[in-house]
Amino acid sequence: MMLASERHGIILAELRQRGTVRLSELAVRLGVSAVTVRRDVTELEDQGLLARVHGGATLPRSRAGQQKNNRNGVRPSYGVVAPGTLVGMVAPSVEYYWPPVIQGAQTTVSAAGGRLILRPSSYDPAEDRRQVGNLLDRGVHTLLIAPTTNGRAGTELLRWLGSLAVPVVLVERLPPQELPMLGLDAATTAHALGAGLALRHLMSLGHRRVGLVTSRSSPTRDALRRGWREAGSSLGLDPGHTADLDVPPYGSAGWPHAYDEMLTRLRAEGVTALLVHSDREAIGLIALARHRGISVPGDLAIVTYDDEVAAASDPPLTAVCPQKHRLGVLAAELALARVADRGDRPVHRVQLWPTLVVRESCGAHAIPGAC
Repeated sequence: MMLASERHGIILAELRQRGTVRLSELAVRLGVSAVTVRRDVTELEDQGLLARVHGGATLPRSRAGQQKNNRNGVRPSYGVVAPGTLVGMVAPSVEYYWPPVIQGAQTTVSAAGGRLILRPSSYDPAEDRRQVGNLLDRGVHTLLIAPTTNGRAGTELLRWLGSLAVPVVLVERLPPQELPMLGLDAATTAHALGAGLALRHLMSLGHRRVGLVTSRSSPTRDALRRGWREAGSSLGLDPGHTADLDVPPYGSAGWPHAYDEMLTRLRAEGVTALLVHSDREAIGLIALARHRGISVPGDLAIVTYDDEVAAASDPPLTAVCPQKHRLGVLAAELALARVADRGDRPVHRVQLWPTLVVRESCGAHAIPGAC
């Protein structure tokens, strides 16, 4: 007599091949009673592996869509995953930058028939680890995380993530040089290239004395500064004509004084254009510049990095725009691929290029319809 697991395998194989099947046909195919077939189908439905219809069974909607795509020669990049797959995500913020990333991941996981479970953290290795532990206790099958990577605590956190039994995908983070062989997938934005995009744009407008302003609290800061220097070198820009400034975050204690001192220095050095990270710092800088009688873009062209609220600035800010929603999609696809294929799959490190959205703050003509 056939075991229940064997019958379940045959039922699912019939559904994958045909899309739908009648219970009476299954009873004949399996050589069992109608009661046994109904019990088998009910158990498979409880697991989310099929959907019951009148007199028969079909694939769940998401799986049926995958079956249709496969017949058309199109396969999801992550393969077929079991409905009900739990994907945990630890994000350092749910307020700035990260909501579109989270939404992209959630859309992708939901389309695959899974569920995204979010835990917010706070740029702290101990908190990152605690939240990951909570998700593991919840029973997640894979993890998306933007961990803190700085210092010894960050390195130890990454080592621990690399030892987990579930697949882990880093989001907007890469292992430091101390861990060159850490075999974790990663989806990141080419932030260094984004800084180069901004510098090339400003130089195309005739600016030769340019500056970079970064926020001390940002994990993106180092990549932007590296990209800025590399682009300046490749363009033959005199290092003495650039300013590389680090400022406290907008709204933190003492920020108006620090920004005012920065404007004084920029004016003294003849700087005519800036890339500012991020939008809130750029908007705060514009307000202080206006108070000092400095016109943007007349006296000082500004490009911002992030494009979260840049279009609402006065004037609207030209911005380097990371593809945040698409980044979440890509990270989720990498995680789902690991769940679908736990075999000899190579490590994937994928970068998305940001784009430049031209508005009024750099003095160039805005692109119609830019948002």
